[in-house]
Amino acid sequence: MPSFRSYFFEKAIKVSVKRTVKKGLREKGIEEKRQMLDAAARKLEKLPKNCKVMPLEIEGLYAEWISPGSGSTLEDKVILYLHGGGYALCSANTHRPLAARIGKASGVKVLFPEYRLAPEHPFPAAIEDAVNVYRWLLRQGYAPSNIIFAGDSAGGGLSLATALVLRDQNEPLPAGIVCLSPWVDLTSSGESYRKNNGVDPYLHRKAVREAARIYAGHEPLDHPLISPIFADLTGLPPLFIQAGNHEILQSDAEILADHARNAGVAVTIKVWNGMWHVWQISGDALPEARKAINEIGQFVKKIFN
Repeated sequence: MPSFRSYFFEKAIKVSVKRTVKKGLREKGIEEKRQMLDAAARKLEKLPKNCKVMPLEIEGLYAEWISPGSGSTLEDKVILYLHGGGYALCSANTHRPLAARIGKASGVKVLFPEYRLAPEHPFPAAIEDAVNVYRWLLRQGYAPSNIIFAGDSAGGGLSLATALVLRDQNEPLPAGIVCLSPWVDLTSSGESYRKNNGVDPYLHRKAVREAARIYAGHEPLDHPLISPIFADLTGLPPLFIQAGNHEILQSDAEILADHARNAGVAVTIKVWNGMWHVWQISGDALPEARKAINEIGQFVKKIFN
């Protein structure tokens, strides 16, 4: 059963989202929306104790090394984290705490690149950036078996699309992929888009469809690199998937898991009762977020060991 605290968390999120919408969020420009999200995130940001952040530039992109700061950190292993935000929003400021907690739970450092965003840079810009960052890691001496892709929402879809491009170009793949509430069906065909529309405190079907068209540009939404559930997933590394049964992307996660298993991919999936889209970002304030992040850490350690 969901915790008592999660009930009030979800109610508070719904109230906050309604207030923001009433203030005219949807009418604001994309840059103003990004600034609002970054400003709100800075006020709430709380990194794990002893966490260290080192900015750098990779192939013209801003990026960060996020280290747990623990003596047990495995220096030769890394999580490449790709943030969510519908391919148009969010940044290191909004997702740094989540990436840092995953790194701490896993005992490895995290590389967090800020890939190019739509609408200025629609598909396939984000995939090109993620592929280039992965290749940069290889040039730095990191073995593919010591790299794991991780991402939430659009970042989960981007992690899969990046791996598919690498596979099709006969390049070595990472050791595993972690997907948190992955957005992998931009056609919105799953049952949860109807069932949970109005239940999900963050996402609504209309807004998701608009974001999908902004990212895809002139390409069809069922393009396998835009919506990886339509791709041949053969040969991908083990997948670890988390989703909540209160989010409209629940079907994305479940269909992805089914298709991956049918393609011979090892899949671990857990749909959390009463949880919403990327609840893991709530961190230490929510018991379910702490437990979910610990389970991610266990998966990463298992893969690396």
